[in-house]
Amino acid sequence: MNALISLHNTVLERIERADWLLPTLARVLFAAIFLLYFWVSGLTKLGDGVFGFLSPSVGAYAQIFPRAMEAAGYDISQLSLFHTLVVMAGTWAEFLLPLLIVIGLLTRLSALGMIGFVVMQTLTDLFGHRAIDEPATLGAWFDKIPDSLIMDQRALWIFLLLVIVVKGAGPLSLDRLLSKNTP
Repeated sequence: MNALISLHNTVLERIERADWLLPTLARVLFAAIFLLYFWVSGLTKLGDGVFGFLSPSVGAYAQIFPRAMEAAGYDISQLSLFHTLVVMAGTWAEFLLPLLIVIGLLTRLSALGMIGFVVMQTLTDLFGHRAIDEPATLGAWFDKIPDSLIMDQRALWIFLLLVIVVKGAGPLSLDRLLSKNTP
């Protein structure tokens, strides 16, 4: 029995000392679960043509400002410069922040940005799209149902990003490569 306990302790101590493990796995999981999710969402917001990233689609405004678009009769020209800047920043963030996390460049800052993005996405879903009126979508913690879109899933998204904020990008990253090459 002592040999089994000793083996257990030895293995777990090695895992505890593996500082590369959590940040690397967090970035791999982020890439596997969220990279294409956010990029596909970002693609729905691009306008027509090569410079579509400079003139977001009507759908982008409807996704980010649903009530304002409804009030404006889905006429973008009725919205302010503020709306356009927010939609453009949100669209660009859906492409840039996930990419930076996956390649490991400015990773902690990018993960913080993604946390802010997820918080804003959640607030838009809750209040803009009125998901707060849908108990199944909103969900609740400690309710034995682990799959509500807002409370359960988004908490796990943010936790994964917090691992990256706290632990950094890990050894397989541009952050590490650049930090080794700076005096």
